[in-house]
Amino acid sequence: MNAVEIEEAISALAEQPFDREEFPFAFLQAFGNKETTLKRLRRGESNRSDLAGVLQTNNIHIAVAAPGEVTNTLAALKASPATTRAKAKFILATDGDTFEAEDLLSGETVACAYAEFPDHFGFFLPLAGITTVKQVRESSFDIRATSRLNRLYVELLKDNPEWGVAERRPDMNHFMARLIFCFFAEDTDIFNGSSLFTATIEQMSARDSSNTHEVISALFRAMNTKIEDRGLTDLPRWAIVFPYVNGGLFSGNADVPRFSRIARSYLLHIGNLDWTKINPDIFGSMIQAVAEDEERGALGMHYTSVPNILKVLNPLFLNDLRLRLEEAENNSRMLLNLRKRLSRIRVFDPACGSGNFVVIAYKEMRAIEAEINRRRGELERPSEIPLTNFRGIELRDFPAEIARLALIIAEFQCDVLYRGQKLALAEFLPLNAQNWITCGNALRLDWLSICPPTGIAVKHRADDLFQTPLDQTQIDFENIGGETYICGNPPYLGSKWQTDEQKAELGSIFGGRAKSWKFLDYVAGWFMKAADYGMETNAVAAFVTTNSICQGQQVPVLWPLIFNTGHEIAFAHTSFKWSNLASNNAGVIVAIVGIGRQPGASRRLFSVNEEGLLVERSVPHINAYLVAGQNSFVEQLRSPLSLTSQMLFGNMPRDGGSFILSRDERETVLREYPEINRFIRPYLGSEEMIQGKLRWCIWVEDEDADFAHEHPYLKKVLHKVRSFRLESVAGSTRDFASRPHRFVQIAGTAKEHSLVVAKVSSERRSYIPITLLGRDAIASDLLFALYDAPLWNMALVASRLHMIWIATVCGKLKTDFRYSNTLGWNTFPVPPLTEKNKADLTHCAEDILLVREAHFPATIADLYDPERMPADLREVHERNDEVLERVYIGRKFRNDTERLEKLFELYVKMTSRPGAIKRSAEVHA
Repeated sequence: MNAVEIEEAISALAEQPFDREEFPFAFLQAFGNKETTLKRLRRGESNRSDLAGVLQTNNIHIAVAAPGEVTNTLAALKASPATTRAKAKFILATDGDTFEAEDLLSGETVACAYAEFPDHFGFFLPLAGITTVKQVRESSFDIRATSRLNRLYVELLKDNPEWGVAERRPDMNHFMARLIFCFFAEDTDIFNGSSLFTATIEQMSARDSSNTHEVISALFRAMNTKIEDRGLTDLPRWAIVFPYVNGGLFSGNADVPRFSRIARSYLLHIGNLDWTKINPDIFGSMIQAVAEDEERGALGMHYTSVPNILKVLNPLFLNDLRLRLEEAENNSRMLLNLRKRLSRIRVFDPACGSGNFVVIAYKEMRAIEAEINRRRGELERPSEIPLTNFRGIELRDFPAEIARLALIIAEFQCDVLYRGQKLALAEFLPLNAQNWITCGNALRLDWLSICPPTGIAVKHRADDLFQTPLDQTQIDFENIGGETYICGNPPYLGSKWQTDEQKAELGSIFGGRAKSWKFLDYVAGWFMKAADYGMETNAVAAFVTTNSICQGQQVPVLWPLIFNTGHEIAFAHTSFKWSNLASNNAGVIVAIVGIGRQPGASRRLFSVNEEGLLVERSVPHINAYLVAGQNSFVEQLRSPLSLTSQMLFGNMPRDGGSFILSRDERETVLREYPEINRFIRPYLGSEEMIQGKLRWCIWVEDEDADFAHEHPYLKKVLHKVRSFRLESVAGSTRDFASRPHRFVQIAGTAKEHSLVVAKVSSERRSYIPITLLGRDAIASDLLFALYDAPLWNMALVASRLHMIWIATVCGKLKTDFRYSNTLGWNTFPVPPLTEKNKADLTHCAEDILLVREAHFPATIADLYDPERMPADLREVHERNDEVLERVYIGRKFRNDTERLEKLFELYVKMTSRPGAIKRSAEVHA
């Protein structure tokens, strides 16, 4: 269940008569507990309560109190040993009249009338596995309003299916935006009198809803007609009391969909909410999904928390503004100059969605301006920060409409907050007709025409606020020489998930610039467009992005192009989880990267340390991997850069599965044909190596081919392989049909032993999985192998240093580490090793293997589970890390940041030496 669905269920529960026996189970059901879970709780199988309540392990302890005993019951729940044993996160007590609860982790509490507990449903969202932020917990109104509007939207489409077709969907979206404005306006005195809009509909429309659409249409026409022109119209007397709104909000088509009784009821319920509580940045991001059929089931997923948005905006420009305010103190001239600077700043989000970034930027800038006015004794001074300085591009029309509306609401709220209700109301209407959010494709549009660097002559005043002709997007600026800051959270989309149209969009940007651009994430297009824009004007850009564009193969494709425009990384926030309101959402791993052509002598690098605390560092340079250091691009090498052993691919059969045997199949074959035991060898891929599974393969050398073709069992196998290969569409596979006794791709086999590395492994492990195999074992193409390599090579692979290098330069497959011999192992910078170093590292590798053996039959998956890793295994790995790291800097590194910085420093040195790559072709033992 998503947050909106939970709010609906909780509200329905509060409206029902209170049932003492049923309440705990109904409450849990509202938060997504399945019926099977509830049955087990009812029967007492999983109910651990010692207070005749309901206790769900790791979740909540609920008790229904005797009348007037809620506070005492809550205290008993908190003191209960069962609550502690079950690690309950929440306690809740109610008697159907009073409602009290406590979050045992944070200490936050709720105390209210029972009928009002749905107002606090955000407090309990963690019960549904939904990670929340403070802003959402404190703004249940926005979720409730979204829930109600969603019901109304669905009901109206059900009764007016013609409004749901592509041609009419924009009309439906305009209608919803107009409703939202009216609900806000009637509760904030923008309309004359309280609840004027809702009350008029309730009084003037028939109870059977037959004329509801006509009443609303008349109100919309009134708000689009100037006061002096109303005498010439047929507007009814009850509509004339509404003000003239203008701004294009009510212009154009005044049609309204027909209402059923249910839809009319929904409308009135929505109007009765307290719209003064709306938070435009939260509400906007939630409501944008209402109009999208494929997204309606995931309402709230677009919400971006204010702290996360400020991770972009603060280092981009807000911190500097606050610093200048602090330096100005009470100096009137400095304050005036800062205020003028504020009025000329343009904030541009070319993937603006419902306007989160521009709304937050506007509100933060208004706060700075208000402090300037306070210090200058000009509290009632009108704002000099125009909404037209906050630009955006959004692909879909409804979020674009909501973004404009959110900015309008934010402007009014700021005026009320800083100048007072009277002045805010006096200047709010009529709305400005200028159009500052463009609906279109950001990767196809010319950003310079939408957010031009200087004042231009063309001014766009739309007849309809929600219509933006793409050839008339320019708006006059009176701020020549101002600053432009580009920001946002563009769509990520890895290359495999892009549509043909999205591929074409990237092609239009990168096609003539790079050969391997098709590997790039979709978000790369925004970075390149921002860099191109920055070549024409003084702009700085910062986007939230998947960290994959700063890892692996994308780095040497994308970042040289950006750096060639003169841009450098001005600041960055290394990888962190970006969560939303989706149920059980673990959050995508993202980074924040800011680029500019004049970043200054010092760059800011933000990261989250092992304690979860934000660390800010000032560094001379930030490279494309978001590591402090000079620009460098790690590209694939055919042989190791360092004096390490050669790592090769495993072996690929292309046999249709005919060569591969399970344990039972092997035993069956050998019972009948014991003479072919020498042809059946252990066969391992990543899964077999990590999870300890057993498989075998048939392995026939060329000199044994004649025997295999004559043997009754092997002959059948070879016939199946030959048939499979002949039917292949790949010519290289068909070519091997004439040699069905052997694997198609044989990279190598061991004379004594092999060290094998998994191609893909979980990010949860602290070390890359590597193990030692005997001479008979065959490595599949899901492994890399160091054949007959000295054991000290294993100590390198099994180190924290190597793990961090792989995570950075190879990137990830989803959230798993993706290993590469050419990009990860061959580029891994290792200082020259003495014989003593090699001996010490060999001992470390032996110790790791011996400790693993002592825990047999535990698998690598078992042993390297971070929550269950044996202490002795962790100890020998830490010893291995220390021995290796002393080779680099004479001591153990303090953290991963220091490790990466040293590795890149060494990589730059090694690759810049004359003939370095040529020497890397040598293979040393």
